[in-house]
Amino acid sequence: MSDRTSSNSKGRGRAVAGVLTGVLVFVALTAVFFFVQSRDEDPAPTQAAATQPAAAEPSAQAANPLAVEPEVKPGTGKVEKIKITELVPGTGPVVQKGQTITVNYKVISYSTGELVDSSWERGQPFSSPIGVGQLIPGWDQAVPGLKVGTRAQLDVPADLAYGPSKGDLRFVLDILEAK
Repeated sequence: MSDRTSSNSKGRGRAVAGVLTGVLVFVALTAVFFFVQSRDEDPAPTQAAATQPAAAEPSAQAANPLAVEPEVKPGTGKVEKIKITELVPGTGPVVQKGQTITVNYKVISYSTGELVDSSWERGQPFSSPIGVGQLIPGWDQAVPGLKVGTRAQLDVPADLAYGPSKGDLRFVLDILEAK
């Protein structure tokens, strides 16, 4: 009988250990779930959030705000110098002169809002070396120093863009990659 009692005690001990392990796993998974949920909550509205298109689905926008085409509105007055406004801060590496960047962009006339060009319309991001004279001076000056993952609005005076014929321009660009 003592073998049987010893065997039953061991069996009960294993069962209790199994139940406790299961409870600990459940508690750990629950804690992770609530931690992830609390990090996914939207921060307080900011100017950047106000510039996002209202028609976008919130879940797609929250997961990747650069997956949603930006709405670009005209400015007022005259652009005297380049103005950079980060609409969505990037978390990737800093873009360096000489790297090849891949971006989605939309450019409008600063004063009229008329669409000038858009990689979004073509459904194809644009790639080019940056800071080496292959792009407009406004991009070569403004983009290096921004981080991959940034959505930035660039207000560029005509002399640093395509000249007086196109006038001052407003770009919104999403920096997708820099190599």
